Amino acid sequence: MDQRIIDLYDDFTHGGMNRRSFLDRLAALAGSSAAATALLPFLQNNYAMAQTVQENDPRIATAMVDIPGPQGLKGYLVKPKDSSGKLPTVLVIHENRGLNPHIKDVTRRIAAEGFIALGLDYLSPIGGTPDDEDKGRDMIGQLKAPDVIACGKAAVAYLKGLPDGNGKVGAVGFCWGGGAVNTLAVNEPDLNAGVAYYGGQPKAEDVPKIRAALMLHYGGLDERINAGIPAYEAALKQAGKTYEIYVYEGANHAFNNDTNAARYDKEVAGLAWSRTVGFLKKHLA
Repeated sequence: MDQRIIDLYDDFTHGGMNRRSFLDRLAALAGSSAAATALLPFLQNNYAMAQTVQENDPRIATAMVDIPGPQGLKGYLVKPKDSSGKLPTVLVIHENRGLNPHIKDVTRRIAAEGFIALGLDYLSPIGGTPDDEDKGRDMIGQLKAPDVIACGKAAVAYLKGLPDGNGKVGAVGFCWGGGAVNTLAVNEPDLNAGVAYYGGQPKAEDVPKIRAALMLHYGGLDERINAGIPAYEAALKQAGKTYEIYVYEGANHAFNNDTNAARYDKEVAGLAWSRTVGFLKKHLA
């Protein structure tokens, strides 16, 4: 697909324009309104594909749970079955659409790797993740930074206190959630490890507050997010933090989202995922 079309969709999904403007510009790039309409299924997420690990997979148990802290905060808790001993725990932070079927599937994938995983719904205090993606993006835009931090800290405290957890907590986030992982690392000293997929970076002056080990994944074509890499890496290095950075050449923003045909990169996603699982096992043991 023409990279200009992918970049246009990225701009739209991150608040750069309204839907009408996006469709008009897409029609101009595609050559006609009919061609633009034909492209939409490839650009938008298809949650029918969000079943890498089935809800009824015999390896796991799932439940929606209430998280103490901000009123109405809820999460999707997934635990491995038949495990022995206390397990490491991982907070999963969604993209800017909320806790959708894809992120629930990612949460199940992490649990299948031997972690207790919590897919937090950051929209639950204001009504919960809607089925309509555009509405979900609008709701994400309504969240205030202190409330996002409070939700993340409440989730870490919840996971740290689970009787079947080992007291170690990691976080994995994607897009908006990747930025939320970086922000949580600045504000939560109890976070042991964070993995941010194509997430916005914190201010350089805040980096010394980070205690968690970090793994940062970026798509090489993601110019918007990648502009912040040099300053972030320099600050991490200067502060002596434990971190790993990977930039995957030829990959787009959201390369891990296998429900999005235009941006998903199977090879890159598989490599990043194997690195993520190994990193979390190392730092949460």
